[in-house]
Amino acid sequence: MKHKLIYILLTLASVITYGQVNLSLDADKSEYGGKDIVNLTIILELNGSDLVQQTGLQLPDLSKFNIIGSGSVTNTFIDPATNTLITQKVSRIALEPKKKGKVKIGSVLVTVNNKIYKTEPFEVNVKDVTEKKSLAANTSNEVYLNMEIEDRDVYQDQPTIAVLKVYSRNVDNLRKVKNIRLPEQDNINVHPVNFNKSEIDPSGSGNMASQVLAVFMVFPNEAGFVEVPPVSASVSSYSNKNKIVSNKVKITVRKLPDGAPECFKNAVGNFKVNVYNTSKEKPEAKKPMNVVVRVSGEGNLPDMELPKIAASPDYEVFAPKITSKVAPGSAGMKGEILASYVIIPKKAGVISIKTEQFAFFNPENKEYIDLGQKTLAVNAFSHEQVLEARSTVEKVNEYTNNLLETVNTPVLKTTSLKVKEKNKFHWNILLTNIVILLGLFIVYISFKTWQKKRALVRENVASKSLGSVAETEKEIKELLKTDINDYFSYLENLKDNGEYEKFFDTMEELDQEVRGQYFQGSVTEFKTFLESYKGSSVAEEYASLQQKIQIEKYSPAKSHEGLEELLKTIVNLYSQISK
Repeated sequence: MKHKLIYILLTLASVITYGQVNLSLDADKSEYGGKDIVNLTIILELNGSDLVQQTGLQLPDLSKFNIIGSGSVTNTFIDPATNTLITQKVSRIALEPKKKGKVKIGSVLVTVNNKIYKTEPFEVNVKDVTEKKSLAANTSNEVYLNMEIEDRDVYQDQPTIAVLKVYSRNVDNLRKVKNIRLPEQDNINVHPVNFNKSEIDPSGSGNMASQVLAVFMVFPNEAGFVEVPPVSASVSSYSNKNKIVSNKVKITVRKLPDGAPECFKNAVGNFKVNVYNTSKEKPEAKKPMNVVVRVSGEGNLPDMELPKIAASPDYEVFAPKITSKVAPGSAGMKGEILASYVIIPKKAGVISIKTEQFAFFNPENKEYIDLGQKTLAVNAFSHEQVLEARSTVEKVNEYTNNLLETVNTPVLKTTSLKVKEKNKFHWNILLTNIVILLGLFIVYISFKTWQKKRALVRENVASKSLGSVAETEKEIKELLKTDINDYFSYLENLKDNGEYEKFFDTMEELDQEVRGQYFQGSVTEFKTFLESYKGSSVAEEYASLQQKIQIEKYSPAKSHEGLEELLKTIVNLYSQISK
């Protein structure tokens, strides 16, 4: 009986230990085309501080694939429910199939606390690809989107930056990616940072050119493991449009710490609250006035719940009009949100317009900050007090305006005509006009005298020397010097006519012409010269332009849009460095 009890305890201990280590290997799908990328995701999760990983992840035999990229990230956090340390290691491998048909992917092995764990093997089906005559029709199989999120461990409602990149072996395909659609999901809020395409990197992962297409912020609004859905885009060709989709990314969202104030809702960042009256007139009882609640700062500003104006028996408040002025910042969306309220005081005297209590969580200091209530003291006057406070001129103006709005008689019109006839002669205007005329006459006499003196000087000056032969040759060379703008016009015509070979030959002549102006022979010498003469930024721009020209020149499929963008860069740069 004693031995049976020991056996049962050992069995339970092994089951508990086994449950503390989770190892999985998954593919993004089960069927692939011949040119599709197989994305493998390996997740190792260790639940407990006493678990020690003794070996690295031992990959299966991947000789039937070409490894074109890989990456890994490690996240460590404490589960608030069980107070257990959880270490999660996520690795991603991008593979290119070498053969068609069913391909078996073996097990991943790892040793933790002297015990070996492994995943179950599985198969993926690689289908044949139907060859098509048009390169553009098969573009989507040669263009890949990849979403990268560096910070995968954030608080709830705290932003993390996501970068979308496109990869292709054909540089011309990168320009065909359009209509980017950012992910949409209930447990995340997405705000774009920019859609500016970066410079093309010809030496990307797996010998593929890459380019950054978009940068956006992801605000997860629930704690736990959140999966950011893929980003989609379209690859436009002359015949059709193909849709491409990026990878998914899992992030760990930490729950906000305990001890939040009762007034805390979902504001995460650093904020300020102000309340003020925008009405120019004096506050009057039973008449509307405009009050603005301004929330400014940086964080989840567009998505958080704003503090409202609290209800009171002293005034009546209506639903606000929200105005947003936000832009991407370094730690979230930065700017201000204005809530414009219409408030009607119900009585005369001093009334206090208060907002609801407002608190936010600052992720930098990891603490809650309670701003409390903001109060606006308003002294509302009765209608009689407003009338008594007016000056005599204001009363006369109001009476006159009311009379003109309600009465229209011939007497008033005749009176207005008589008022207009009360004009007097202004001597100041007459004297000013006389002074202006005298000044113009003196300037005219001085100009005529200068012309006569100049004519006498011309008669006494000897005829100009013809100069030497060398000086004459220098003047002729200056007259015959090629204008750089002529090159720009000629390149524009060659681009429009599709004469690409002449376009690049003329581009080389333009480059030699500009280098000759500075007596520089090679491109390398000219780059070194530009660093000292124009600065390092211009020199780097010149080197980047030369690289773009070589890429476009030897690209198998040249596009009109690509050459037009290249020509704009040429005009901007050479206009700066040409003498």
